[in-house]
Parts: sequence; C-alpha cells; structure tokens
Amino acid sequence: MKLGFIGTGALTSAIVTGLKSAADNSVSVVLSPRNQEVAAGLALRYPDVRVAADNQAVLDSCDTIMLAVRPQIAHEVLAGLQFRRDHHVVSLIAILSREEIAALTAPVEQVTKALPMPMIAHRQGATIICPPDRRMAALFGRLGKVIEVEDPSEFDALSVVTATFASYFKYLDTIHGWLKEHGVADARARDYIVTIFKALANAPETAPDTGFMDLAQDYATRGGLNEQVLRELTARSVFDAFAESLDGVHRRIAAGAAPRIGPPS
Repeated sequence: MKLGFIGTGALTSAIVTGLKSAADNSVSVVLSPRNQEVAAGLALRYPDVRVAADNQAVLDSCDTIMLAVRPQIAHEVLAGLQFRRDHHVVSLIAILSREEIAALTAPVEQVTKALPMPMIAHRQGATIICPPDRRMAALFGRLGKVIEVEDPSEFDALSVVTATFASYFKYLDTIHGWLKEHGVADARARDYIVTIFKALANAPETAPDTGFMDLAQDYATRGGLNEQVLRELTARSVFDAFAESLDGVHRRIAAGAAPRIGPPS
C-alpha cells in the first residue's frame, strides 16, 4: 500500500506515528505539504515518509488517499484535484457524508469513511469504518480496535461520542481544581485522579455484561456520598442538558455539510 494524506494535522500525525510504531510498519507514506512543520517532522523521524510538492503529487504517487482536512475547507481543497478511478479514498472528515465525498473525488469508485482518534498514535482507542472495508479494517486494526458498520446513520450516531472528550477532561479538571482549593498539592491531586479514573474506565471491560447504570449503582450506596452527588446532578438536570448537547451534535453531523471558510492551502 502507498498511503497518501491530503491534510497534515494532528490526526495525520497520530495515524503515521501509530503505524510506524507497529510491528508491521512497511506502509510507505506520502504527506501533503499543507502543514509544513508537522509534515517535515514526520518525514525526519521516519525514512519511508516523505512530503510531496503539493496535494496533486500525493494523488499521483499513491493508491490509497486519506482525506484529513477540516470540513470547512474540504470543498476548496478537493475541487481542484484530479483523482483516478482506482484510488481508494478514505475520508476522515466526520461532518461530510460519504456521498458528498464521492462527488468531490469523482471518478473514484471506492470511498470509505473512517473516524480514528488521536490516541491511535499510542495504538489505543477505536476506529469506526463505514461501510465495512477489509483493507482499512486491517490497517486500522494495527492501531487499536476497529468497529465496522453498514448503516451510515449508525456511523453518524457513533461519531457523536467523539464530541464528548473535551467535556470529560473538563469534568476531571473541575475535580482537580476543587482538590487544589482544599489544600491538596497539584501533582498529588492529579496523580490520584488519573489513577482512580483509569481504574473506573476499565470497569465496563471487566464486567462486559453489566450495564453502565448497574455499575453506577454498584458505587451509589444508599445514603452514601456517590448517591448524593448523582442525585444532586440529576436534580439539576445536568445529564438532561448533556443529552441535549449530544442531540445538537448529531443534528450537525447528520446534516452532512459544514460552512466553507478560508482559502484552500
């Protein structure tokens, strides 16, 4: 496989880093010069990664093309490129539908949507793929778990999960800040939070047949401290507001389009 990237940002860097740390790291990579600093850094670290002169040069020298540009500029970036019918295009642009990508990359016959996350740089996490794609499942399988789905609406729903990461870290930051305000040293507070929540994250895996609320009840002893916080947050409709935010993200993704801003690069 000759793997090319249109767009060279954090996600491209994570994929290349993960692939090159895997046991089978024989995939040759050609990068867009879009982000010169990131592209040059990857090419310097890995001998079989090179930076193309421009985006068209990426297409001309590769058979598999990953689209990793921001959705706001995807139309402008892709419109001037000449794709081949035999290109395998893998869109990492969550907001744009597979049909829209297919129209932008015509006459390409094989278009796959994939949604890897930055943690695949450490070969962790999961990548969702639609429709099922044997070659891409094998490629992303080197970087973590792969979940293949047939239905684009299911792909869109799963994509919403990725919008919750920043809020998760804000949740941890709130606990961290509260501990510091109450006299706990910064590093000690952070270490305790990281250790505890890492263990909690493993709980669903160690009890795969147990529902999330069943796990919550395991910790929410009647009259206990966990029950108090859960009861108070529920009474303030915190979780209802969170669900409404998920609905808003889902509407945005399902719309299949994003505003176009800025010039192509």
